[in-house]
Amino acid sequence: MALVPGNQNKLKQKSVDFLPSYTEDYNATFSYRELKNVLRKSKPTSPDQIHNDMLKHLSEYSLQTILLLFNRIWHERVFPVSWLKAIVIPIPKPGKDKQDPNNYRPIALTSCLSKMLERMVGARLMYVLETSKWFTPSQSGFCKRRGTIDNLLKLETAIREAFVRRKHLVSIFFDMEKAYDLIWRHGILKDSSDIGLTGNLPLFIKKNLQTRIFQILIGNILSDNFNQQEGVPQGSVLSMLLFIIKINGIVSKLPAYVNSTLFVDDIQIHCAGEDMGFIQRQLQTTVNNMTDWASKNGFLFSPQKTVCMHFCRKRR
Repeated sequence: MALVPGNQNKLKQKSVDFLPSYTEDYNATFSYRELKNVLRKSKPTSPDQIHNDMLKHLSEYSLQTILLLFNRIWHERVFPVSWLKAIVIPIPKPGKDKQDPNNYRPIALTSCLSKMLERMVGARLMYVLETSKWFTPSQSGFCKRRGTIDNLLKLETAIREAFVRRKHLVSIFFDMEKAYDLIWRHGILKDSSDIGLTGNLPLFIKKNLQTRIFQILIGNILSDNFNQQEGVPQGSVLSMLLFIIKINGIVSKLPAYVNSTLFVDDIQIHCAGEDMGFIQRQLQTTVNNMTDWASKNGFLFSPQKTVCMHFCRKRR
């Protein structure tokens, strides 16, 4: 089965404009209760040296002052410059050649205050997506009361049913190259518009995706500034949810005999049948459709890390 990596669509697209709206609850001024719900106990390093433990021990008056700041940013959409910057620390992957830059995992440090506001925004966005039943049923990532175990059980059940019916089942596990770095920002905004979002929420998302800067820290040496032109922001709390919004459409047009599971960017498809030729045709059609979708939406499959597995009772 051929897997042809897609190329990000670089054609100029019409700007996505979100109309002002003051009637939806998700655009309302944030409450003190929402602020308290996102306070964290952890001690991550922050570029501005403001840690979560400091915020956790602030008085109610101080937290109310922060809430005023958050609501002003929410309504005016003017971010502090330091919130748009990340310090990226490359962490070597275990057992990999450290001389190869591809064998490092980036850990991005961003402002704890910025993360607090993003969590508040993310909670509202998640509520809209869940109540509108927007997520594809195949997606288990970032969904309440669902996780990887659900995907494993779904695939295991399909395999057992195929065995009982003396059928073959073929599954393909996809891997995406630099999925968060290559995702098309325009596509996220377009999908946000298709969801029906208006007002402060999508306008905040749009602003959050613009003008992102990062520096790389190796030891005590800090690099010059780099502009992040595409992809979701490094270290942003909203990044995973925005990624799921965009990836949602990749399995929207599967053939009738092909099923899928997703956990954020981990994608699996499978097909069962008595005839291997039938299974191959169904899966090849699906691979072609997914590759075409990926090329139009800024994603790139990794053929080297994509695996195909055949399940059957026949012994060789």
